[in-house]
Amino acid sequence: MKLIAQGAESKLFLDGNKVIKDRFRKTYRIKEIDEKLRKTRTKREAKVLDKLQKINFPVPELIKNNEKDTLEIKYIKGELIKNKLNKNNCVKLSKEIGNKVAVLHNNDIIHGDLTTSNMIFNKETYLIDFGLSFFSKKIEDKAVDLHLLKEALESKHSEIWEKSYKAALDGYVNKAVDGKDILKRIKIVEKRGKYKHKK
Repeated sequence: MKLIAQGAESKLFLDGNKVIKDRFRKTYRIKEIDEKLRKTRTKREAKVLDKLQKINFPVPELIKNNEKDTLEIKYIKGELIKNKLNKNNCVKLSKEIGNKVAVLHNNDIIHGDLTTSNMIFNKETYLIDFGLSFFSKKIEDKAVDLHLLKEALESKHSEIWEKSYKAALDGYVNKAVDGKDILKRIKIVEKRGKYKHKK
């Protein structure tokens, strides 16, 4: 197995045509709390992937879940949106991303880490890494999810982020059940963020 990525919570290993996602132990946590957290997050991520597969949403296929700290998922070949997004394709790609996020939210799934590093293009855009995902019907949670996308675009794609984000919101509002209410809530979330930065 080959280590292909490591984040704060897990390591990803490539094993043939599948990826092993291993949530490693955090030694600074009390052992029982750490085990419970890893188990809960692994089960929740598996549940989210399973639900999305049932509606034919483009995510990595879940192969196995050990119900504890490890997931096996199908490896998706393709190019990270982080590397693909540019001034020529940003409107089209970002609209598609907005559409996909709307489908998530219509199914009451919050991604929790909507960055272009967590999206892969292979004929269409696949969303990956649902490690921070959770289920919620709240307008607030959906607005925060989109606000995180805005911050990610601003950070990684500074030259085109405004154009990209506008296109993403256009794609989103066309498909999201509570799209207009969520867009209104984003403005409140943004004001709150600005206030925090000023303090």
